[in-house]
Amino acid sequence: MTPSQDVTTPDIQQEEYGNSELDALNELPDEVEMSLFDHLEELRQRIFYSLIGVAVGVVGCFIAVKPIVKLLEVPAQGVKFLQLAPGEYFFVSIKVAGYSGLVLSSPFILYQIIQFVLPGLTRRERRLLGPVVLGSSVLFVTGLVFAYLLLIPAALNFFINYGEDVVDQLWSIDKYFEFVLLLLFSTGLAFQIPIIQLLLGNLGIVSSQKMISGWRFVIMGAVVLGAVLTPSTDPLTQSLLAGAVLGLYFGGIGLVKLTGK
Repeated sequence: MTPSQDVTTPDIQQEEYGNSELDALNELPDEVEMSLFDHLEELRQRIFYSLIGVAVGVVGCFIAVKPIVKLLEVPAQGVKFLQLAPGEYFFVSIKVAGYSGLVLSSPFILYQIIQFVLPGLTRRERRLLGPVVLGSSVLFVTGLVFAYLLLIPAALNFFINYGEDVVDQLWSIDKYFEFVLLLLFSTGLAFQIPIIQLLLGNLGIVSSQKMISGWRFVIMGAVVLGAVLTPSTDPLTQSLLAGAVLGLYFGGIGLVKLTGK
């Protein structure tokens, strides 16, 4: 072999292979040239389809609203509800159907969002899409179950026992469902914390070490979040939600570490 011949060492070959693989991950596999008006038109269609999905879900839940109302009344432990104004239960039914319909139609809405943003995602970002969507859905449902089985009964039990010897337990149905629905959905949203951490870590915005280093601020934030998100003022409910938020946060750090970030 003469000195003039090019020799590619294994390290260089490996580096070139690694760079080509990295470039492939950063490619847009479905890149299509679209004008601004085409993007706006597609966005309009996706929003329109989503609104139709929500409308179908709300109407379907309104038709079957009585079983949903009875299910949400279970944590009240047999407390009697009053209709304090004409049509109060009717408007409560609309509110319950609206929240329930939004939950039922959320997979369809999520599908429309994914279809809109998918062409602009690289291969690396698409690898995160499946776990993020699945994890977000599971955590939201887990948050609803956690609020229904633990937070709401704990808060209601506190209020019932506090005034048991002083006042009769007759509650406004509108105020009760405002309390229950707010606590359900705020808890479901709070359970999205690990997904946000996973996205921030894999996009290189915040590392797991930085997440751990800020644990003092996280504890303070969890306490504040528990106080803000819970519509009741009892310390037990706030502590339960704050504890859940802390558990989710440190669990999210573990997920980020598993991905090597």
